[in-house]
Amino acid sequence: MSTNTLLIIALLVFAPVFGVLLYNTYQEKKYRDSIRAQFGHADKDALLESRTHSVRDGQQQAPAPADEAEPAPRLQPSFVQPDRPAEAADEPPAAEPAPQPAQPAEPVLQAEPAAEAPAFNFQPVPTPAPSQTQEPAKRKLLLDLQDLAKQQLPWFDSRFDYLCYISLKEPQELHAMPRLSSRHRFRIAGCTMDDRFQIAEPIPSVYYQGFVIGLQAISRNGLASIAELEQFGEQANAFAEKMDGGLLLTDIDTFLSIARPLDELCARVDQTIAIHLVSRNNVSGVELRNAVERQGFELSHDGMFYLNDAKGEPLFAISTLDNSAFTATLLSSQNYRGISMLFDAPHIPDGEKNFNRFMDIAVKLSSMLGLDLVNDKLEELSTQWLKEIRSYVVARQGEMKQVGIEPGSELAKRLFS
Repeated sequence: MSTNTLLIIALLVFAPVFGVLLYNTYQEKKYRDSIRAQFGHADKDALLESRTHSVRDGQQQAPAPADEAEPAPRLQPSFVQPDRPAEAADEPPAAEPAPQPAQPAEPVLQAEPAAEAPAFNFQPVPTPAPSQTQEPAKRKLLLDLQDLAKQQLPWFDSRFDYLCYISLKEPQELHAMPRLSSRHRFRIAGCTMDDRFQIAEPIPSVYYQGFVIGLQAISRNGLASIAELEQFGEQANAFAEKMDGGLLLTDIDTFLSIARPLDELCARVDQTIAIHLVSRNNVSGVELRNAVERQGFELSHDGMFYLNDAKGEPLFAISTLDNSAFTATLLSSQNYRGISMLFDAPHIPDGEKNFNRFMDIAVKLSSMLGLDLVNDKLEELSTQWLKEIRSYVVARQGEMKQVGIEPGSELAKRLFS
């Protein structure tokens, strides 16, 4: 038998084997790609690459940007936006077996940089001096606009609320709330006839002498632009003319000189950490719901489970892996590949204590449901990795406290919403 004949026979024998191996490799790559598409881009270091986005940028996967002076520790959690549209659950095909989790992967770390002087001075600063005035001539206003601008009202913070002041020529009722912004929230406080300020409402027989209107210029939507602030001023001026009053606006440049550095800090610390609990096969919705509710979570109308604190405020959240909505009907009738637990750092007080509790619950659910704790690369989480994440949360909350923003406070909920 010739050599060529032997080669042909060998090729015919081993060709099916090679074909099966190639097909299996393709299937495994396809499955991993689908999982990574749910969890985020696995080829990016979640805390190192500053070109990636934070929660505020509206991305489902939003890694934290690095610190300004030195890169933060190279960890690999997932960072996700907490508010996601509720869609029907899309179960992965049962015929494709889940890959076995990789061996525990230790994060590649760099030493935490030494504390440096902040790039901006966040010491208390005077309220921006109003400079843009539009006041009708000849007729006297009920309130002096300069005195009105000196009022310290509890509903506004001059660091991120862009303020305008309106004084009327004669007392008037507020018949309807004005429409002043489509992207940013605003509040209106009114001065009643007994010189007391309250949140203004269109209530019959309640007469106002003037108003203070604040546009919240910093939120998870980002910082309001100059054009948006100018448009708000124009709309406020139209409201003042309709009410037959005079207007005083805060100077935009002065306001932005204070708001910009605060917005940059908010963008840096605004992180929601996700830990994924993945099944090697499937877990039934009934079993999953029972386990989650035993830990104190409740199913909300938005399709997520929430664990509330003593005041009834949400602490932790649980979502599906693909961000679809949990519903009572789906939970009673279908299986799930796993869940994601969410820790919204700016909204949760006492980060170290509550992160420990967060991880305790994750470990309990992992044990009860037979789920693996993994990152977005399907790598099993190590104890050291979790310690570094806890340190990261504590450091970011420390930055918030340095500028007077207590995590979980009403002020934090305004800025990070």
